[in-house]
Amino acid sequence: MHYSLDVESTRIGLFGFFRMMLKEKAGSFSLVLERPFTPFPIQHLLLSNDLDILFNRGRVPIATWKKEVLASNLQTPDANSGNSGFATFSSKFSTSLGWKLLNNQNGDVKSPMQRNTLTPQISQVVCIFTEEDPGEGEWAHGSFPIDEYVKALERSKGELYYDHSRGMSYSKITEQIYVGSCLQTEADVEALSNNVGITAVLNFQSATEAENWGISSKLINESCQKYDILMINYPIREGDSYDMRKKLPFCVGLLLRLLKKNHRVFVTCTTGFDRAPASVIAYLHWMTDTSLHAAYNFITSLHSCKPDRPAIAWATWDLIAMVEHGRHDGPPTHAVTFVWNGQEGEDVNLVGDFTGNWKEPVKASHKGGPRYEVEMKLPQGKYYYKYITNGQWRHSTASPAERDDRGNVNNVIVIGDTASVRPSVQPQKKDANIVKVIERPLTENERFMLAKAARCVAFSVCPIRLTPK
Repeated sequence: MHYSLDVESTRIGLFGFFRMMLKEKAGSFSLVLERPFTPFPIQHLLLSNDLDILFNRGRVPIATWKKEVLASNLQTPDANSGNSGFATFSSKFSTSLGWKLLNNQNGDVKSPMQRNTLTPQISQVVCIFTEEDPGEGEWAHGSFPIDEYVKALERSKGELYYDHSRGMSYSKITEQIYVGSCLQTEADVEALSNNVGITAVLNFQSATEAENWGISSKLINESCQKYDILMINYPIREGDSYDMRKKLPFCVGLLLRLLKKNHRVFVTCTTGFDRAPASVIAYLHWMTDTSLHAAYNFITSLHSCKPDRPAIAWATWDLIAMVEHGRHDGPPTHAVTFVWNGQEGEDVNLVGDFTGNWKEPVKASHKGGPRYEVEMKLPQGKYYYKYITNGQWRHSTASPAERDDRGNVNNVIVIGDTASVRPSVQPQKKDANIVKVIERPLTENERFMLAKAARCVAFSVCPIRLTPK
């Protein structure tokens, strides 16, 4: 039996899906794909009975390719039993094939009690994969031992789970700012208007994302117009830290402009856990001269969420770079791991703009095999560097390189980026080096630069242009 479980986050339904076709080398098989009507905490399956797990009332997508699908059959793996795995599926493949095919598929394992208890309303099958008719669908998969599954359940305690079936939820942050999950119906819009007095919605959910959750963007937009609510749609990809980082300055600019017009704003994304609260934290940090640490703690104390804190810190340095003209006047902003992949036993040193103007090489640490590393903390900016291996000056072919005026080929690294009013999210260049952002208290000059840049972006924004026509 294969349960859907993300060992990293143990949250259902937020995977990147892969288009695959299932085939069996020998013997016949079937793969039953059920529609996940809502994400569901996987550890709750342990509290369910076999009947609930067998058909799970549509809450968890389960893949099986044998008829013995009862939970009681799960055993700790031994040398012969192999591993159990997980599979998660896109909910957009909905057909009404299901009950009849599923009933025939598993008919011989049902007890009389089960036959009397199950009804066609319990679950809806999306697709059936067979050897003769493999079909295709979007899904992600993996495998892990049962004992690792049990450990994952322990690690998942305290995690946040979004239950779409509970409807919209929100928290009051200030008199003018509310944060919450997505609008699902006209009744949600009416409630925000009549009960809270919302006059503007800042929505980071894309139309495709809304459609996958069964939400009509057209209906929501028309409902907002009906209740005289200004609707601003500015999609940010869910779970994409880089997309969040690049678009955050524009989001904060939108929020500031709306607040300056005395709107009471509902800031929302699908779950209300990430994009929406991150934008409000960034607003407090950049526009009210509140430290990131204090702003983060303030929001998370009022609203259950897990915003992308590193993305906010990255965007902060990008904003400061916007008014620094290429040179950062302050302590380091990023931690960089320079990586050289050579041969075991080499003597490797790093040299560059940041090592005493190429005069003070830094010895690399051998990490095993061909890998050598040097840890450096640097202010954002553009730097040239090389490696000295066994006395020879060389550049790495695994990292970007440029030729200088004298024809020498040097590696180059650009740490940080520059924010812009109209962000262009380009694919990141491949680089063996690892760059992490440093979150620290800002100097007085950095705070001044941040406030200046954030307001430059804000007053270049026109929210009305983003409203649905």
